[in-house]
Amino acid sequence: MRTVPKWIAAMAALGLAAGCQSVQTTKPGAVGVEREQTMMVSSQSINRSAEKAYQQVLAEASRKGRLNRDRQALERVRRVAHRLIPRTGAFRPDAPRWAWEINVITDSQLNAWCMPGGKIVVYTGLIGALRLSDDELAAVMGHEMAHALREHARERASQAAVQGVGLGVLGAVTGRSGVADLSGLVLDLTLNLPNSREHETEADRIGVELAARAGYDPRAAVSVWEKMSRRSGGQPPEFLSTHPSHAHRIDDLREYAARVMPLYERSGARDERPRERDRPGRRDRER
Repeated sequence: MRTVPKWIAAMAALGLAAGCQSVQTTKPGAVGVEREQTMMVSSQSINRSAEKAYQQVLAEASRKGRLNRDRQALERVRRVAHRLIPRTGAFRPDAPRWAWEINVITDSQLNAWCMPGGKIVVYTGLIGALRLSDDELAAVMGHEMAHALREHARERASQAAVQGVGLGVLGAVTGRSGVADLSGLVLDLTLNLPNSREHETEADRIGVELAARAGYDPRAAVSVWEKMSRRSGGQPPEFLSTHPSHAHRIDDLREYAARVMPLYERSGARDERPRERDRPGRRDRER
């Protein structure tokens, strides 16, 4: 008899208890992302599971001596993040108050990601191999943060529950708290499983607006993807394995970067350091 994975069973119990909901996770912003999403997994379950999964990644990197070893890269990544995070309020009023964490792992892979709830990792290979400018780094980070703002992982977990749950999981137990442990799924969604083209397009568009509002040139989103394409030699590197790059996508980035240029020109933040009251929680600065 086939064993049902714990995370599927847990999602089934939560979904059956709460039912499916159609939600609007973000405001449309200047880029006009307005799609409603169907959710059957709670934000609470996903965010708690993401916190657990994130700590697992950091613990493994720390054990290998790779966590925040490059202090210059760490300071740079956090400086960019601290300018982007206050601008997330344009899409979600609650987002600037999330318990954001920003860390850097020394690794050659061209990769960066943001788990639900604002748990960010950037790999040194992405910064060094592509020689990213701050504008380009903001484009990458804004894109990844947009996935968290739109709760794409929660949406994909809900889709997995709908597609993979059978009658044999109806008696699943989620623990006394009633919150499922989906940390294994969150890790898979973040590190291994590709986003849909629809999710990527939404993240691209929101990402350029976040960058523009934070005073970073949104046109850098085009140059960073062009760098990645050249670097790949026709085959996507690790970072592009879940971010397919096509001419249509570059054209879309150009169009939406142009659309948010007035925000960039009005931002007045191009040479500003983030004010202390705009900074996220201090946990990311204590590692």
